[in-house]
Amino acid sequence: MHLDSIPRASERRPMHLTVKSRVRSRVVFVDLLDLSEGGCKIRAKAGFAEVGDRVTMKVNGINTPLGSIAWVDGGLAGVAFEGAMHPAVIDYLFQQHEVRESLPSFRRIV
Repeated sequence: MHLDSIPRASERRPMHLTVKSRVRSRVVFVDLLDLSEGGCKIRAKAGFAEVGDRVTMKVNGINTPLGSIAWVDGGLAGVAFEGAMHPAVIDYLFQQHEVRESLPSFRRIV
């Protein structure tokens, strides 16, 4: 099965942010590639997580719901949130991301 063919309950919004997360109780900086009400796609060094690992993340000062790794493909992983992010929070983060993208320098978000 191709990862893009997995059915989604909500729209995925593309993001390109480096965020602070915790996987297996250790701090890991991951690239947030997309975000939806029910989860997200992240990228880090291969082997950073396994299916079933618990994940917490803070995006631009906002904690995402507790999640677990749903799938892993090399350095990419899908996170399924246990709760749902409110659509207004996702809209806010997406708008902040668009503003940052228009700036000339890259910033680490913690």
